[in-house]
Amino acid sequence: MGSFSIEGGHQLKGSIQPQGAKNEALQILCAVLLTPNTVTIHNIPDIIDVNKLIQLLKNLGVEVKKVKSGTYAFTSNNIDLDYLESADFKEDGKGLRGSIMIVGPLLARFGKGFIPKPGGDKIGRRRLDTHFQGFIKLGASFRYNREEHFYGVESKQLQGTYMLLDEASVTGTANIVMAAVLAKGTTTIYNAACEPYLQQLCNMLNRMGANIQGIGSNLLTIEGVTSLKGTEHTILPDMIEIGSWIGLAAMTKSELTIKNVRWEYLGQIPEVFRKLGITLEKREDDIYIPAHTNGYEIQNYIDGSILTVSDAPWPGFTPDLLSIILVIATQARGSVLIHQKMFESRLFFVDKLIDMGAKIILCDPHRASVIGHDFKSNLKAMTMVSPDIRAGISLLIAALSASGTSTIHNIEQIDRGYERIDERLRAIGAKITRAL
Repeated sequence: MGSFSIEGGHQLKGSIQPQGAKNEALQILCAVLLTPNTVTIHNIPDIIDVNKLIQLLKNLGVEVKKVKSGTYAFTSNNIDLDYLESADFKEDGKGLRGSIMIVGPLLARFGKGFIPKPGGDKIGRRRLDTHFQGFIKLGASFRYNREEHFYGVESKQLQGTYMLLDEASVTGTANIVMAAVLAKGTTTIYNAACEPYLQQLCNMLNRMGANIQGIGSNLLTIEGVTSLKGTEHTILPDMIEIGSWIGLAAMTKSELTIKNVRWEYLGQIPEVFRKLGITLEKREDDIYIPAHTNGYEIQNYIDGSILTVSDAPWPGFTPDLLSIILVIATQARGSVLIHQKMFESRLFFVDKLIDMGAKIILCDPHRASVIGHDFKSNLKAMTMVSPDIRAGISLLIAALSASGTSTIHNIEQIDRGYERIDERLRAIGAKITRAL
């Protein structure tokens, strides 16, 4: 189990380029299974979760060529369907939550898809019902092996239909869309997720020959086609990483420029940080954050009541950034209520922040009230363990602002979502070392 040693209390300075979006990459990579032709993808982040999925595709028989750093060409003209029922696959698929999204493309193109119960992190339950209910509505038969926790769907020919999703699941919508593009007839998906990453997937599928209408809305209409061709695609910068760097700059009173952020896809993110008192400047397609030498003050509502920051499906605020918001609130002037609606275990890392000296009241598994220090007392360094990706990066930001040297164990969780994070932080002046 690897560790980071972090000497806190240093101001950082410089510019940083966000990596490709992890959550988009997982969807886009699964979509290469929909065509026997070559699909070239740019800006793929070099992180554990994505690399695991690329390896899974290789094991399935996808030909993978590395063109250059971050760019790969995928050709799925020789898929080994027997691998799907092998013991190796049952083991390989478990370690990665994103592996669920191979089911839709496989079902659409080959008439069957299997997946073991996916693993991933410990942020709470993430149901798979939406995925499989969608496949069943398209005419697939579903089976579940309870002993082996193994799911399977099969169909000779998927048939387009109307469906109202029980929740606006991003991965669920992506999976159903990938199945529906090759179904016979018209599929209408209401209460579809409309995140930028899903818009990217739909646009890419349309370039491959699919016919998807309503992109960016919660009502998608998909006219099925008989086959798809190859294409090229560039993955968006990771909005969660962009939010992490904003939080880092504020907490360490650092002057930072975040390069090439694709502002049009950031949604509410800049505004929520501004509500916490953080100054952000739009400079062409960059975000410039000046050094907050006098700290930052949380805005109250117009009637004077305490600010609440909560997550919601897009275009609401992404749940992945609530951990970051919570950390930076610990040094703000004022108070804020953090309401994590979607995942019931995501706030459990706050006990570590409390141990570091933060003033946080964990009201219940979903809500935490934070009273900011206004930098009058620094967080103190300590040894801690990262429970999941986003809590890990939040603890890392806390450690970089704390007095003394902190140690974070289980950094594999951070590596799952952040590319070469220690190298990139050292480049802007952070004192961080990795120990295996």
